[in-house]
Amino acid sequence: MADTDITTAHEVVVDDLASPADAEAFRRLNERWITTFFTLEDEDRRLLGDPVGLVVDPGGAVLVARLGETVVGCVGLMPTVPGDFELVKMAVDPDHQGLGTGRRLITAALDRARALGAQRVLLETNSALTRAVHLYETSGFRHLAAHEHAPSPYVRADVAMVLELTD
Repeated sequence: MADTDITTAHEVVVDDLASPADAEAFRRLNERWITTFFTLEDEDRRLLGDPVGLVVDPGGAVLVARLGETVVGCVGLMPTVPGDFELVKMAVDPDHQGLGTGRRLITAALDRARALGAQRVLLETNSALTRAVHLYETSGFRHLAAHEHAPSPYVRADVAMVLELTD
């Protein structure tokens, strides 16, 4: 990694979604990675079309990673049932992957989940996304068996994971 890459990673700031431009970046970043590997599904379109109404307003958060004025990553923390939040729509711009932005987003989302009183954070992903699965595992998430979680609204989701925030 070049010195400029290290400097860039330290300049990334994680903050709340704060504008329509941030919401557009959230949509754009997620659509880019989803359509690179999979097919955009109805549930993707629904969440990406209204992150404030479907994630923030019900008591969750959408966090964005900024490098200067540019949003280079994002993640949602969506309340599901009391005490549970789902980590949704995490994406990092391909030009900024491998610099620690994803880990910063997860750390910020987990800190926010704790502040919101979460007992557990769940997520769904795909086994083909080995770097993402590894990131979640090293962040403390454990794999769930099929009988431990509800069916996913996403055809591509073949991995479910959870992080227990309370002992």
